[in-house]
Amino acid sequence: MKKAVMYGAGNIGRGFIGQLFYESGFWTSFVDVNMDIINKLNSDGGYPVKLVSNQGTQEIAVANVSGVNGTDIEAVAAAIAQADVMATAVGVNILPRIVGPLVAGFRKRWSEGNLTPLNIIICENMIDANRYLEKMVKEELTDEEKNLFDQTIGLVEASIGRMVPAVSPEMQNGNILTACAEPFKELPVDRDAIKGDMPEIVGMIPSSPFEYHIQKKLFLHNLGHAATAYLGYLKGYTYIYEAIADPDIYANVKAAMTESAQALSAEHGIALSEIESSRDNLLDRFTNVMLKDTIERVGKDPIRKLSPNDRLIGAVNLCKKHGIEAKHILTAAAAAFLFAPPADESAQKIQDYIKEKGILAAIEEYCKLSAESSLSKQIVSDYNELLAETN
Repeated sequence: MKKAVMYGAGNIGRGFIGQLFYESGFWTSFVDVNMDIINKLNSDGGYPVKLVSNQGTQEIAVANVSGVNGTDIEAVAAAIAQADVMATAVGVNILPRIVGPLVAGFRKRWSEGNLTPLNIIICENMIDANRYLEKMVKEELTDEEKNLFDQTIGLVEASIGRMVPAVSPEMQNGNILTACAEPFKELPVDRDAIKGDMPEIVGMIPSSPFEYHIQKKLFLHNLGHAATAYLGYLKGYTYIYEAIADPDIYANVKAAMTESAQALSAEHGIALSEIESSRDNLLDRFTNVMLKDTIERVGKDPIRKLSPNDRLIGAVNLCKKHGIEAKHILTAAAAAFLFAPPADESAQKIQDYIKEKGILAAIEEYCKLSAESSLSKQIVSDYNELLAETN
């Protein structure tokens, strides 16, 4: 049986890529540091994925899986050495921590004479995640190993469109491995990054050039999701489906996504009608009641989401590049500065910064926008207006 390694046994790992690997005929070794998950994978050899929509629930039984302790470098290396394909879904902040085990796996693979190309599907919400990971890996390699890496390892960016929220205890039904997701399962990947022959994977769509797909995911899907979360938080909603059902929030989110769609069309020469069709599909998917995706999960870590290349300010900068007004995206960014769940350390750090230095300084710090720019002034204006409405 073909072998796959899924680095990260979280929501995307189990709830999306693991399902695709199983449906494609792979035995999948999940690598993670959560030993409750790893032990359960090894004892059960499978897990359920509940595909939920407003039409109902379908349960899929994923089998042919095992778990590998992410702190056992030798075990991780052994799995990588034998893999036919691999994926990562660990989170951008965790990528640096998996470089050592990856390098150990590559070295074991090469030392055993396995020079068959290994393509690693990178499922992280970050533009140029492949270059970021490649730079860190190559810092650990000798010149000879760098040549082997260039010949045999493909770092393949993916656009993760499936929404996979955290699973509630009632959906788990006593099984910590249960994953919950929407039915959507397309997986666009960067065709130009593939080394050799990539094994066929259900749902995988090799595409070139790939930058459009990455930007569309970040500046349309992630933008719309974040805008819904931040505006919904200010109105006291708990779930995304509740927020998007609010007419005012829906109108603002749709307008923000439209601004971004216009910029994406201008940047990549894609028909605006095609991107707006994707916008409408996403807005409909946000209404999925059964998904029970929380506003706190979707809005989590606003420091990252307000950074200059991420979903909000990245879209604003793309609009600016093409002379498109980003009025509604800026409103969503202003709302992000008011997002303050007590358990969200990133959000609390922003709140502390605002209390100490003010909103304009916070915009400079986190969005890297000049205090003198019209964009900063618009965020400040929207921030003060939203703040007054919530008091």
